[in-house]
Formats: sequence, C-alpha cells, structure tokens
Amino acid sequence: MDKFFDFGLTAQLLGLPFVQTAMLAAAVLGLVAGVLGPLIVTRRMSFAVHGTAELAFTGAAGALLLGVGVEFGALAGAVIAALLLGLLGGRESDRDSVIGAILSFGLGLGVLFLWFYPGRAANKFGILVGQIVSIETTNLIVLVIAAVVVLVILAAIYRPLLFASVDPHVAAARGVPARTLSVVFAVLVGVATALGVQIVGALLVVAMMVTPAAAAARLTASPWKATVLAVVFAETAALGGIVLSLAPGAPVSAFVTAIAFTIYLVCRLVAYLRDRAARVTEDSPAVAPAAP
Repeated sequence: MDKFFDFGLTAQLLGLPFVQTAMLAAAVLGLVAGVLGPLIVTRRMSFAVHGTAELAFTGAAGALLLGVGVEFGALAGAVIAALLLGLLGGRESDRDSVIGAILSFGLGLGVLFLWFYPGRAANKFGILVGQIVSIETTNLIVLVIAAVVVLVILAAIYRPLLFASVDPHVAAARGVPARTLSVVFAVLVGVATALGVQIVGALLVVAMMVTPAAAAARLTASPWKATVLAVVFAETAALGGIVLSLAPGAPVSAFVTAIAFTIYLVCRLVAYLRDRAARVTEDSPAVAPAAP
C-alpha cells in the first residue's frame, strides 16, 4: 500500500519515454471519448459500445495470434462490429438482441484466439485490462491518425447527427439521412473504442466512452457544454489513472474507472443538490409587499 503514495517514484517514472508516450495516447483517447460520449449517451448506445469493445478484443486477440500490431486488429474488429450493429440494428426493437448476439460471438471467438496464442500471459491480460508499456511510438502515430479522422468526420456530420439524435422523427421528416448517419457514427464509435483497448483494455473501455459523458449530462442539457465537460472528465480519468497506477504498477484500467465513477457520483450529487435547491425556491411562498 505504501507504493500508492510514493510520489518520488511516480515523478521518476513520469520521466520515462514509454510513460510519456502512454500519457499522450491517453490524452488522445480522452479527447475522442469526450467528444463522442454525449452523442453516445443521447442516442442510448452505451450497450452498443460494450458490444463493439468485445469485437475489438476479438480483433486484438487475432492480431496477437498472427503476430501483427494489436492496434490494427482492435481497429479492424471494432469497425466490423460497428458496421454489423449499424446495419443489423436499424430498428430500435432489434438493437439489444443484435448487440447481445454480436457481443457473445466476439467474446467467445476472442477467448479461442487467446487459447491458441502461445506467448506470454501478460500479453493476453493486457488486451483485457490495458497495458501502457505496450504503447510505442508507432502505436501512438496510429492512434493520432485514427483520432484525427474520427474528429474530422464527426465535425462534418455533427449538426444533422445531433438533430437526428435529439429528435429523430422530425429529422427524418426534414430529410435527414438518419440511417446513414447512424452507420457512420457507429463506425466512428468503433474506431474510438479500438483506441482504448491498449490503454484501459477491451473489458473496461466503456468507462471512457460513456461515464464522463453521463456525468456531464447530469450538469447541463446543452450539447456544447456537455461535450466540453465530457472532454475534461475523460482527460482527468485517463491521465489521472495512468499517474496513479505508475508507482504500484497496477493495471491502469482500475484507476481510470475509479476516477470516472467518482466524477459521475460527484456530478449526480451536484445535480441532486441543485434540483433540491430549485424545488425549495419554487415551493417558498412569495413575500407579500408591505402595506403603505
């Protein structure tokens, strides 16, 4: 337990190149997750993110088995999952069952790939819960390129996508191509999910993609303010999780999820206190003006 508070060791480790590379990768993930998160929450796609992460895990496990970059396998698996979710889950009544089918298939196939893999167990464990020591300069370049592509495409479709997310029926009546936007957005979410596999792992990447945005939604109804807050919360969780994990050498995902959940609880408390104060103000009797 003493290592958790060894600030000298933490400062020393922060000077290492691989830690700095991991910090940059986490910052990129925090930005992308924070920008996409409010739309994921608005569109009720939290379960879809989890399903996408399972096929990202499958792709990463397959890449590990084939001896190629894990980030490429995770990216391919997540994009395939996103396309399947976007094409097969078009109707809201079918969405949960489609996600469940894809999730279970991806998880089972990924476990089989890991069983075939003859290498170190640490590599298998890293896919599930993240492994910052595996992030190299090449991985960082791939992450940055993928993040830029996601943000550019999102900027191009943001207004109609937000319209279709907030009021899909009116958007469809106005001619907004909601189905196409849903598929494109699902692919963007898949790419973003793949970015988080090496940092927080396939099992817990949903904590970065959903929790900061859910916390921001408790504080504001404005899409712009929610996006800014979600980015701040996601960056805090990602970077803070890495810093706290350095001295004890524990998995990053444990600290990332703990910070994100703490932020969520604090935001819920703030929202509760704000709403209670507003109700008290509304229920207070108006003070009658004094007679002249």
